[in-house]
Amino acid sequence: MRILLTFTGFHDPFTPGPLAGEEQPGPILSLVRNMAFDEIILFDTPNTTEQTAATQGAVEEEDAARKIKVVHLSIPDPTDHLVILRELRQGYSSLGEDTHAADLSISVSSGTPAMHACWFLLAASGEIPATVLQTCPPRFVTAERPSISEIDLSAPGIPRVRSGACPLPPEVSEVASPDPDDVLRRMGIIGQHAAMQRCLETVTMIAASDEPLLILGETGTGKELLARYTHLVSDRSGGPFVAINCAAIPASLVESMLFGHRKGAFTGADRDVKGKFEQADGGTLFLDEVGELPLEVQGKFLRVLQEGLVDPVGGDATLPVNVRIVAATNVNMPEVVAAGTFRSDLYYRLNVGLAHMPPLRERRSDIPLISLSIMDRTNARSRRKKQLSREALRVLQSRDWPGNVRDLENVIRRSALLTRGEVITVADLDFGVIAESERQDLALPDISEGFSMTEHLATTRAHLIRKALALSDGNQSQAARLLGITPQAVQRFLRSSDS
Repeated sequence: MRILLTFTGFHDPFTPGPLAGEEQPGPILSLVRNMAFDEIILFDTPNTTEQTAATQGAVEEEDAARKIKVVHLSIPDPTDHLVILRELRQGYSSLGEDTHAADLSISVSSGTPAMHACWFLLAASGEIPATVLQTCPPRFVTAERPSISEIDLSAPGIPRVRSGACPLPPEVSEVASPDPDDVLRRMGIIGQHAAMQRCLETVTMIAASDEPLLILGETGTGKELLARYTHLVSDRSGGPFVAINCAAIPASLVESMLFGHRKGAFTGADRDVKGKFEQADGGTLFLDEVGELPLEVQGKFLRVLQEGLVDPVGGDATLPVNVRIVAATNVNMPEVVAAGTFRSDLYYRLNVGLAHMPPLRERRSDIPLISLSIMDRTNARSRRKKQLSREALRVLQSRDWPGNVRDLENVIRRSALLTRGEVITVADLDFGVIAESERQDLALPDISEGFSMTEHLATTRAHLIRKALALSDGNQSQAARLLGITPQAVQRFLRSSDS
């Protein structure tokens, strides 16, 4: 069995070609189109989630029968060699003996230079006995240098690397007692506000057990990140973490994807397929948008929770699984239970451990720190480094962010792309044309008999000046800059409001 191990990178699954509008296959697609692999294992990081999902879809389009697996690694800084080595070792050890015994190949063409260096060290030392493959960009391909080549680690020009001299670091080998603060730092989770601290404290305590955890929170608050944190601070951190979005699965495929199926179970089932529960055996299964789970499969889900048994579609025997369930939703669960679209017994079984992920508007003091962290990640993937001005940071902190962290990240990344200078000012912040126009329409008052536009504009002006003063800690000059008016205008307003 031949298996490919690779990080995903910003050139996957496709990369721009030399002509405008032209796309070329990235390193991973180039490999799988030219070499035969029975299974592809993609190592994903917090910075490449979009690329990993797109690459998985592209590979599946190439060959639907080929097995593909995603292993999530907590590498917030893709230049930190020690963290990359630690996470790679842990990720590789979680793959199991069948994978370790296979014919392994490693691609060193996707990811950062630090990731490539770690692959070389682990392969050359023998920790991961694998063939190292390199994909050459099309513009460098010649008769002497093919598009795909094997790197001979025993060649005279390559130094020897000692094998067996690199045991797992204590924080990986001692998975029974991981340090929550260390996990938070490695994952880049920011939560100094009291509401976020309470949420993290609750999750840390619940993680010490095997009981289910239900995470409630609005869209974009980071519920999956909290689920990964739960896994990493639990005794199961050495096992797999498997995530699935229940709302994104066609109703006809939910049962098969969750519980697996046997060959011949339905048209197109040409082989046995493991479901998500079986894939997560010994680890954690994260069910995002669990409130969208079809009613007809909720009974089988409940059986797994109560008895630890899975019934694959078309199978005649049950399978025991040892899985910790973390579920998340942004819907009001009591309402969907009352409406009859979610089983009450399943809801109460999931609701043993409960955590509320606070929205950004309820932890505004965290917004500057989160914004700067997003700015760092944005700069890491761009040649043109940008900075946020203090005034821009205050404006970001003042907003309600209906899309929460995801919304905030989109605004910062878009503003960084469109800002010509090195500093993103208030004027450079791009909140999206459509969203902004919708907010302006919503802000318009009802117009009827007795309405005074002069009075309304005066009230709005006063509100904006007070808000700008609050953002600038009472500094009149800074408030004036935020509003695009003169400091004298602010002074006149303050004098008139005091009189």
